Amino acid sequence: MMFANNHTNVSITVSDEEPDELGRMRVRARRKRKKLSNRRLLRRLFVRYWTLLVIIPAACLLFFEASRIARYNSSSSNNVDSETLTETTRDNRVVNESKPAVGKGMGVEQHKNLNRLDPTTHVVGGVRERCLKILPPEKLETLDFPEEKESGGPIDEVLYMLSESDASFVGGNTTLSQLRTEDIRFNYFTGNQTFEERDRSFEMKKTVKVHCGFYSVNGGFKISDEDKSYMQACKAVVSTCAFGGGDDLYQPIGMAKASIQKVCYVAFWDEITVKAQELVGCRIGQNGFIGKWRVVVVQDLPFSDQRLNGKIPKMLSHRLFPQAKYSIWVDAKSQFRRDPLGVLEALLWRSNSILAISEHGARSSVYDEAKAVVKKNKAKPEEVEVQLNQYKKDGLPEDKRFNGKKALCEASVIVKKHTPLTNLLMCVWFNEVVRFTSRDQLSFPYVLWRLKAFKNIHMFPVCTRKDLVNSMGHIRKAKPLQG
Repeated sequence: MMFANNHTNVSITVSDEEPDELGRMRVRARRKRKKLSNRRLLRRLFVRYWTLLVIIPAACLLFFEASRIARYNSSSSNNVDSETLTETTRDNRVVNESKPAVGKGMGVEQHKNLNRLDPTTHVVGGVRERCLKILPPEKLETLDFPEEKESGGPIDEVLYMLSESDASFVGGNTTLSQLRTEDIRFNYFTGNQTFEERDRSFEMKKTVKVHCGFYSVNGGFKISDEDKSYMQACKAVVSTCAFGGGDDLYQPIGMAKASIQKVCYVAFWDEITVKAQELVGCRIGQNGFIGKWRVVVVQDLPFSDQRLNGKIPKMLSHRLFPQAKYSIWVDAKSQFRRDPLGVLEALLWRSNSILAISEHGARSSVYDEAKAVVKKNKAKPEEVEVQLNQYKKDGLPEDKRFNGKKALCEASVIVKKHTPLTNLLMCVWFNEVVRFTSRDQLSFPYVLWRLKAFKNIHMFPVCTRKDLVNSMGHIRKAKPLQG
């Protein structure tokens, strides 16, 4: 700004280039207010969403740790020699790949559980542990059958009733095929057990005489001499069956290399199952094997009901394998996935048990199970009623536990030592199934109660059964052939 004094005029000059300090201050003030606004926004976002900033990284870390532990458990649980596992996998691949596309078209779920070796675990006292405490791989390789000791049980010998004359059974001219078409559960295979004989079969004496299948030479369930010779050489056996064209055959896995030479794997089929499996490309080799399984083809099945035919290898393994000391039964809908000697050690030898069977997962009382069987149409209501009325008449209590053990079983896996007591138990159990209904869960508690056979019975929990087998129950079965 300049002042000019010309005595009369005063001029004031303002230059456009002079800074407008007020303007600058306004600009700076506006910019400063803008920066403060951004900081407030960030502060508000942080206050509102800080929990997410903590939870998301924590969840990622937890997922990573869980995946790492799962991989570690899976790798450490494979109680099998790598060479043996490779061989077993190859057996499964050969069997599965031999089937055409229609055989593989069962859906992705076919392979969901197949060949899984990861352990089943549960939480005990806040600690997660394995359901089946099987020995580590190095000990399984050296595991062998224990030395035989005197049983010292209540029974020394079980004698099996045999037909002196087939003419004494429902008329001398009645053929087995005729019996199948009639509503008769007892036949030449079972013998005609009277109620008096039934009561005597439960008496605990040093020598017991009992019906136990194979009553007559004309009773059916014919096995070739070659297969009989193989079966008589088995000291321990894992067995299954599929009659009427039903279930596929799943190769056992998880066995130690050493036990393969000590344990037989036997699957019982009939001609219908052979033809059904051939249609999907699963054929018995010239040596009689499919993978690890020796397939025994049975001729002339005794019952028209395939469920009853299936009870023969399931309950009468001591008759089919007379030289065997131990047996493990596995339903055909499951894949056995553990070392058999390790299973015997964990479920029998370690606890000094003679029989191991799974507890029922849903119910405990035989009377509750009967209601469920009728509701699900698994047996005729009148048959169940007859059975329960007889059990009530005999005095079977409604207790859900016998001697501290759960009364009801789930019998898809049965592990047993062949002793006079277990042989008798299986015989009378089979007779109850034939006399009443094929639902063996209904008769097992009754048999235990009548025999007072609680001392050496190992009722293992459901999670142990899940560790023993991969369940394939959801997989579509091969369609049975007619005729």
